[in-house]
Amino acid sequence: MGCGTGVLAIVAEKRGAKEIDAIDIDNWCYLNTIENVERNNCNKITAFEGAAELLEGRKYNSIIANINRNILLEDLATYEKSLNTGGELYLSGFYANDIPVIQEECERLGMQFDEQLERDEWVALRFLKS
Repeated sequence: MGCGTGVLAIVAEKRGAKEIDAIDIDNWCYLNTIENVERNNCNKITAFEGAAELLEGRKYNSIIANINRNILLEDLATYEKSLNTGGELYLSGFYANDIPVIQEECERLGMQFDEQLERDEWVALRFLKS
C-alpha cells in the first residue's frame, strides 16, 4: 500500500515472493510502478491504482503500508481482514509521536506489536495477526 515507485514490490519478487499486488492512490506512482516493473523484468507484480478497498476479498501473508498516520488509521481494519492468520503487517510513513495511537488501533483489531525501527523521527512498526 502506497507503492510509490514499486521498489519494494520489485525487491519482494527478486527475493522470491510468488504474487505481489502494488497499490497506490496516486496516478503517477501507479504508472511509475508499471514502468519500473517492466524495466526490471518482473512478472509476479500487479499494479493497481486505488486505495484499501482494493484489498477486499483478497488475503495476504504480508502487507506493507507506507502511508501517513490518518490514512493508516482509516485502513487498519481492512488490512487486518486481508491478512492471513500468522500474517505480518509492516507500517511506516509516520512520526514516532504517532506510535501510541497506531499501536492502540492495531491491538484493538487483534494484532500484536512485534517490532519497531526508528530513524530520526520516522518509524516502522511490525504487527502480527494471530
